Amino acid sequence: MTLPHWNTPAILVPAKLAAVRKRACPQGEFGVREFDMERQSSASAQRFATTATLIAWIGFVALAATWGVQSYHNTVRAAEDRVATSTHIVATHATWVYELGVQATRRIADAVKEPHDPANGGTTVRDISDAVQDLPGAVKAYVVDAEGHTLYSTDPNVKPIDITDRDYFVALKEGRTEYVSSLLISRLNNDRIFVFSRRLERDGAFAGAVTVSLSGDIMKPIWESVDLGGSFSVGFIRNDGMLVARYPKPDRELDMSNHPLFTNYLKTADQGTYLSQISPMDGVRRLVGYRKVDGTPFIAIAAADYDLLMQPFWRDMTVLASVTILACLGSLAAAWRTRQLLRDQDHQSAALQVALENNEFLLREVHHRVKNNLQSVMSLIRLHMKGNEKSEALGNRIKAMVAVHEQIYQRDSFSQLDAAELVETVTHNVVAAHGADVQVEFDLAPMKVSNDRATSLALLINELVTNSLKYAFAEDERGRLTLILQPLGDDGFSSLEVIDNGRGFDPETLSKGTGTRLIEGSIRQLDGSFELDGSAGTRFKARIKLV
Repeated sequence: MTLPHWNTPAILVPAKLAAVRKRACPQGEFGVREFDMERQSSASAQRFATTATLIAWIGFVALAATWGVQSYHNTVRAAEDRVATSTHIVATHATWVYELGVQATRRIADAVKEPHDPANGGTTVRDISDAVQDLPGAVKAYVVDAEGHTLYSTDPNVKPIDITDRDYFVALKEGRTEYVSSLLISRLNNDRIFVFSRRLERDGAFAGAVTVSLSGDIMKPIWESVDLGGSFSVGFIRNDGMLVARYPKPDRELDMSNHPLFTNYLKTADQGTYLSQISPMDGVRRLVGYRKVDGTPFIAIAAADYDLLMQPFWRDMTVLASVTILACLGSLAAAWRTRQLLRDQDHQSAALQVALENNEFLLREVHHRVKNNLQSVMSLIRLHMKGNEKSEALGNRIKAMVAVHEQIYQRDSFSQLDAAELVETVTHNVVAAHGADVQVEFDLAPMKVSNDRATSLALLINELVTNSLKYAFAEDERGRLTLILQPLGDDGFSSLEVIDNGRGFDPETLSKGTGTRLIEGSIRQLDGSFELDGSAGTRFKARIKLV
């Protein structure tokens, strides 16, 4: 007996399978594809490694530059703060020194009776020991007459000297009440000194002067309290630019009236800091802090060795350079290693891609073979049970199963199928098999059904549509059949309804045949429940889970 041609199974022996595979993928195509994939992957790995290394280096350089700039600004800010604090200390001492000199000359002037008293046989002075007893050892007091002759001194090594050309004497003689000298070299001992002087008068005329000489050693405590390290210096400058005192001791007098401190900085601010590339005294580069000392003619100066202040920055730069070099070398090694790993991964990916294509091809062949085998079984059943109603029902059920496998291999849907398309296909197959004149309407949401549940859904639709076509309508009646599939919510369940406008049924007369048992079994496999209403046509409503 010969099977009809339309449903003869395509039985594939290994030789035919190989032939089919060759047709699906011509000889050499897998090798060429694998080679192309390897070449592209290798190029991709090289580009990735190069790009990653370049980005890493740019990042390292940007980070190093940012860190370097930040470190520089932090170091300069810290240096400026340190110098400004030191300048404040110097200014405080300058106030004390000024008050010392002014108060000392004032007390001595008040203690002097008359610089020249003929009644006492010559020049006499009052006992002024109380006026000078609190003066530090580095401070020497003198009383001189109008000709510059010394009348009194606290200096045990005093000797006659001419001071009439000194500015602190000349200024008083010309009318100044008090005066502070600039830096002087003592004519007594060659020490660096500065002098406070106060005018003495008799009958409104110049009668002499009180002078208080302060040694430059008075700056040593200030030096020790500030201690900026390296080649730093502290000092006072008179507001006309003349150096008054400095430590370490200067080797000469200094006029700074044309220095940027006076021509620029003091004109814009009473205090601040600036970088002096070359010190006018010794040529050292220093960061200078300056501050006008209120109530005095002094400007306090604290100057720190700039190279010493910037050492933290250069240490940071050394660390930064080391870290950057190590990071660049590390990124280069990482890029090389990444390139090697990506190459290996690309080889593996290419091999896996080829294996995946082979597996997908074999899966398509399996589902195609199952479909053909089912069609062969259906053909054999029809030949041996020709005209039997049960054979038609069995054939329709097998055809519903065929629809599932057909959709799988035609769409390459190996995990999920289109539920709406499956419902439509099964319904049309059943209607065509019965040759029924029925109007079919669908209201199907786009949903997925897993392969594990697709067969149960197909069998359920087959039984429901078959029942409607067999029992709902009279022979000359054109009925209407409606199928609805919609999601119910977030719980993963869906609503399936099959409705006809036929004659309905009496629940009392409902018997459980093979179809009913298939419906119940399919509902169980879909984790669902259902209800039937036969009062006005037939309405089947089920709550099922498709995935």
